[in-house]
Amino acid sequence: MNKVILIGNLTRDPELTTTNSGVSVCRFSLAVTRRFANSEGEREADFINIVVWRNQAENCHKFLKKGSKCAVVGRLQTSSYDAQDGSKRYTTDVIADEVEFINSSRGGSDDAGSFAPASEPKSQPKQTAELEEIDDDSLPF
Repeated sequence: MNKVILIGNLTRDPELTTTNSGVSVCRFSLAVTRRFANSEGEREADFINIVVWRNQAENCHKFLKKGSKCAVVGRLQTSSYDAQDGSKRYTTDVIADEVEFINSSRGGSDDAGSFAPASEPKSQPKQTAELEEIDDDSLPF
């Protein structure tokens, strides 16, 4: 079984490219804070490379930016390549099956990618009807 679930913040703006056959690919890096603190009492982070394909790649590019928080469900994939200097390089990526935008405001003067407008008024608390007491003996179970 190969399954990864991550929640973190983007370390850079997502990069969208297209394969030769026209398939969209989006790449970004996610900073995921470790659960426990180190010896100095600080919580370190791991920086995980994420690869997203097709329509979901286009949505990630449109709605995410550096600092955005998101959740990713996917699988680990390792590969290698020969660098220009002749050395062998190894990579580990998470190939995303699902990406959920936890906060996706693009900020700045262009909020076109935001799900909720910044000027949206806060909703008033809803009033609830008073609850009436129920006799336990009258319940059918």
